Amino acid sequence: MDKEQLIEIANTVMPFGKYKGRVLIDVPEEYFLWFARKDEFPQGHLGELMRLTLLIKTEGLEGLVKPLKR
Repeated sequence: MDKEQLIEIANTVMPFGKYKGRVLIDVPEEYFLWFARKDEFPQGHLGELMRLTLLIKTEGLEGLVKPLKR
């Protein structure tokens, strides 16, 4: 995980689903856990960012990312 990924997580908007329009760091942890349980994260870069966001949330590190929001 690098600084650029943290900035992306703080500013990338969820493009679909129940939380469409929210930046990834503001999407509830439970939503990402649902994807993890189903093993259905999207392919590609968005899926990678979603996995990293889940890791950040489960480790309680949201405070490191939220100040990076534009």
